Amino acid sequence: MKAYLLAAGLGTRLRPITNTITKCLVPICDKPLLRWWIELFEQHGVTDVLINLHHFPEQVKTFLGSNSGGVKFEYYFEETLIGSGGTLRENKSFVKGEDSFCVFYADNLTNLNVSKFVEYHKEKKQIFSMALFRSPNPTACGIALLDDNGTIVDFEEKPKQPKSNLANAGVYVAHPDVLDLIPNHELTDIGFHLLPQLAGKMAGWEMNDYLIDIGTLENLQKAELEWKEIINYKGKDI
Repeated sequence: MKAYLLAAGLGTRLRPITNTITKCLVPICDKPLLRWWIELFEQHGVTDVLINLHHFPEQVKTFLGSNSGGVKFEYYFEETLIGSGGTLRENKSFVKGEDSFCVFYADNLTNLNVSKFVEYHKEKKQIFSMALFRSPNPTACGIALLDDNGTIVDFEEKPKQPKSNLANAGVYVAHPDVLDLIPNHELTDIGFHLLPQLAGKMAGWEMNDYLIDIGTLENLQKAELEWKEIINYKGKDI
């Protein structure tokens, strides 16, 4: 299966760490975050990944040169950031002819059951599926409203008056046709510019796995502690 791994962000909220290292290589339990992604991909049959680069791109290329495992990576360098939706739009050819593909945000740390999510997407027969979690602060998230059939009938990014607490986990499975719906803005965001168009046409899957955005110093410290428990960390490579 093919996937996009969105990794071009500057990581400004992780400074000073990201003054010298790109966010997707920040270590967690003695491994770069990107290595945890590779192990997840290998576990669930994600074989081909397009990763977008911007901040310290050569660091990522050097790392993947000897650490990509059984995953084949393609690089897309963005001299100027074009947004998550822009990355997908400009790389539609990567998934041409595929039945479905995945999208992941590289600044998340997760043990998501990707295989189960893909199966759910196929069962629902929708053009797009979104993983969801219960957020304690829904005004800070993209919020979905589900009907009884698991269809997302409403989606709003960072709503002032949330209609639910089911939040976008930043993990998607989709059919390539969905990429034709992405508008040609200079900076195009999946949450703001694509997902609202898909209300009534996408499935929602409430995940029960671990997922955290490590994009702040506080969350990075939290992730380090929680991940140790999840992997039974013993202070060595696993």
